[in-house]
Amino acid sequence: MAKKKTIFVCQECGNESPKWMGKCPACGRWNTFVEETAITGKNDRHTFQVDKDNRSKPERITSIALKEESRIETAMPEFNRVLGGGIVGGSMVLIGGDPGIGKSTLLLQVSSQLADKNLPVLYISGEESTKQTKLRADRLNVTSDQLYILAETNLEHIVAHIETVQPKFLVVDSIQTVYKEEVTSAPGSVSQVRECTSELMRIAKTKGIPVFIVGHVTKEGSIAGPRLLEHMVDAVLYFEGEQHNTFRIVRSVKNRFGGTHEMGIFEMKESGLEEVLNPSEIFLEERSKGTAGSTVVASMEGTRPVLVEIQALISPTAFGNPRRMATGLDHSRVPLLMAVLEKRAGLLLQNYDAYVKVAGGVKLDEPAIDLGVAVSIASSFRDQVPKATDILIGEVGLTGEIRRVSRIEQRVQEAAKLGFSRAVIPSRNLEGWTVPDNIEVIGVETIKEAMDATLE
Repeated sequence: MAKKKTIFVCQECGNESPKWMGKCPACGRWNTFVEETAITGKNDRHTFQVDKDNRSKPERITSIALKEESRIETAMPEFNRVLGGGIVGGSMVLIGGDPGIGKSTLLLQVSSQLADKNLPVLYISGEESTKQTKLRADRLNVTSDQLYILAETNLEHIVAHIETVQPKFLVVDSIQTVYKEEVTSAPGSVSQVRECTSELMRIAKTKGIPVFIVGHVTKEGSIAGPRLLEHMVDAVLYFEGEQHNTFRIVRSVKNRFGGTHEMGIFEMKESGLEEVLNPSEIFLEERSKGTAGSTVVASMEGTRPVLVEIQALISPTAFGNPRRMATGLDHSRVPLLMAVLEKRAGLLLQNYDAYVKVAGGVKLDEPAIDLGVAVSIASSFRDQVPKATDILIGEVGLTGEIRRVSRIEQRVQEAAKLGFSRAVIPSRNLEGWTVPDNIEVIGVETIKEAMDATLE
């Protein structure tokens, strides 16, 4: 017989403890343990008979036959790019983002596009009624008869409706609202999220139905619940952007059927999300030329180069400790680059406040933008205007050297396409590729050489 016992589970990492603790020893978070009921011993849910004739057997890797995964393409090339070329049958995708960022809007648009292809789509809403979903559908001009809306949170009822409708695409919004009656803990707890995701995963793999689940995020921006949730699914997408900005970014951080760190850019309008097919042009259209502290860098987002503007403002501090603030890039990167400029380029920045921003609301984290950030800081400090047609690419080392970066050819080609006439790159990246005809390439070895070449 199965026995019930009380355990305490950390809602951040899923660590279990027989007693309550104020601080989780696994993840170090405070006040995250919640009391739950666990079933131990023999349980009918986990008992099964093994058929010796049908069980899986080891195979030689050279004898395994491969077939290309069939993909369902939506009417959004940007969304297809993030997923690696389209939606794979039987895959499970987790999408997370801040409240009100547009997750439900995006999935309702995708559901409508698939339903227009005569594919039955079941959209399960655990947070809104069917009338509320209908109001959003009218605003998005969703009128397909193959789109079914269900307001339900009981997993057993959801499975029964899946058997009835037999959809080709399934959306669950959100996984934190779905519960299983056999699990005694509250919806959204670690146990409920784990059990419900496992059941939806079984449906996706056995029936070949692509399943999209929406996940809430914590105040730090990560997916709420146990980290196990991200390990179970096939792909994890993050919806980024500022609510006061019209641009939205869908970024892939895990994808078993495509590349990671791919990025799709959308613009939120009255009629829903619209694609931005040339993000570099959009990010640079409001750039102010002839201003000190402004440079342009080329960052790789997956397989796509994106050109963005870096802005820096250096002003004398009014306090004993100067401020170092950064928006859109790593906060620790700014004081590091300022220390390099002080030591290797002779700029006395210790009594100045520094404010660095990536224009357009984009978040950049690759080291190839270091050179652009350093030159923009030096430009604002010296009040010298960088050349408006220059683009800066390179990683800055602690000794002041400019280190090579990857995919330099794609970055320079994107810059040439947008009308830049000169690219300042690491000297070690000069060989092994063909330079476009309409752009000049200058190789630099130190941060001082880069400043001399770009600041007028």
